[in-house]
Amino acid sequence: MSSPNIRRITLFKIPKPEDREKLLAVYKRMPEEAVKNGNPYIISMDAGAAFAEQRSQGYTVAVVSVFASKEDMVYYDNECEAHGRLKAVAKSVHEGAMMIYFESIFDKAK
Repeated sequence: MSSPNIRRITLFKIPKPEDREKLLAVYKRMPEEAVKNGNPYIISMDAGAAFAEQRSQGYTVAVVSVFASKEDMVYYDNECEAHGRLKAVAKSVHEGAMMIYFESIFDKAK
C-alpha cells in the first residue's frame, strides 16, 4: 500500500476583492516557486474565491493543497521561503481567523 498524501484545506476571510486577487496571484505561483532540495514538492494546489452565500460563513478564499507527506507539509509551514512570502501577503489582507484542515488521503493513481 502506498503512503498517504496529505490534503490541506485553508480558508481566508478577505473582504476586499482586490486583496483576494492579490493573494490568489501568489497562490497561483506557489507550485513552481515552492521548492525543497531544489525541486517543486507540492503535488497540487487549487485556490479560488468562495461563493458569497450563507454557508461560506464569511470565508472568501478557499485553497486545497496536496502534499506527498506530513513532512512536506511541515516543511511548507516552517521552512519554505515561498510560503513565507505568501504568509506575509495573507497576514496583510485577511481579517478574523483563518481555518486550516488537513487529512491523510491515499493517491488512487498509484
